[in-house]
Amino acid sequence: MDDAWDSYVRYGGLPYTLSLEGDEEKADYLFSLFEKMYMTDILDRHRIRNREEMDELLDILSSVIGAYTNPAKLSRVFKSEKHKVISDATIKRFISYVEDAFLIVKAKRYDIKGKKYVGSPAKYYFEDIGLRNARINFRQIEETHIMENIIFNELRLRGFKVDVGVVEKYQKDKDDKTNRINYEVDFVTNKGSQRIYIQSAYAIPTKEKEDQEMRSLNNIPDLFRKMIVVKDNIKLRRSEEGIEAIGLMEFLLGDWE
Repeated sequence: MDDAWDSYVRYGGLPYTLSLEGDEEKADYLFSLFEKMYMTDILDRHRIRNREEMDELLDILSSVIGAYTNPAKLSRVFKSEKHKVISDATIKRFISYVEDAFLIVKAKRYDIKGKKYVGSPAKYYFEDIGLRNARINFRQIEETHIMENIIFNELRLRGFKVDVGVVEKYQKDKDDKTNRINYEVDFVTNKGSQRIYIQSAYAIPTKEKEDQEMRSLNNIPDLFRKMIVVKDNIKLRRSEEGIEAIGLMEFLLGDWE
């Protein structure tokens, strides 16, 4: 099972990759697919003349899976790191082209207590992690972020509508000053009348880490199901607060719904 996971993390889940044996063969296939199918389609369909800007945007998006961003922030990255001036509107348009090509999916930010969407920022996940890795030459194989992307894809595969969440809480500090704290919830999922809040945690080695992962879920004011997905191979279990913990393999392969 570990070998299958390692291969999935690196080469994704496109069916044809399973018929390829060597690492080099799989990588070459994904490089070719990204370049000859996806990039050619995007550039030709939308008549993009400056390919370099699209290439650089794809590299940035590939590097920030699991992180909040928006066109304004990406425009600043181009200016500070690439020394190029690209407008928010151009970046927004380019992102829409990549979404239309089924390379990435936008996860909108949802205010759980306010029961409303927050306009910006958002997160972008890749439809297939192997294509993402090929885009950046198989660098940045960071399992924590890749695991989050894979969980996102699995939820959508199971028919859930998936957003990323935030829970606002106001609390006083030692000087009796009230501060607003935003607790992030990795996924707010909905399917029919069913809602599940999900945290992705690569590892929970200490009680402090467990408390950290549970804090966001414990601050959610409703009684919908709450779950933490961990990389460790554990059976489904529940805390005293009713928060479930489930191993990644059972989450991907099991009937936990």
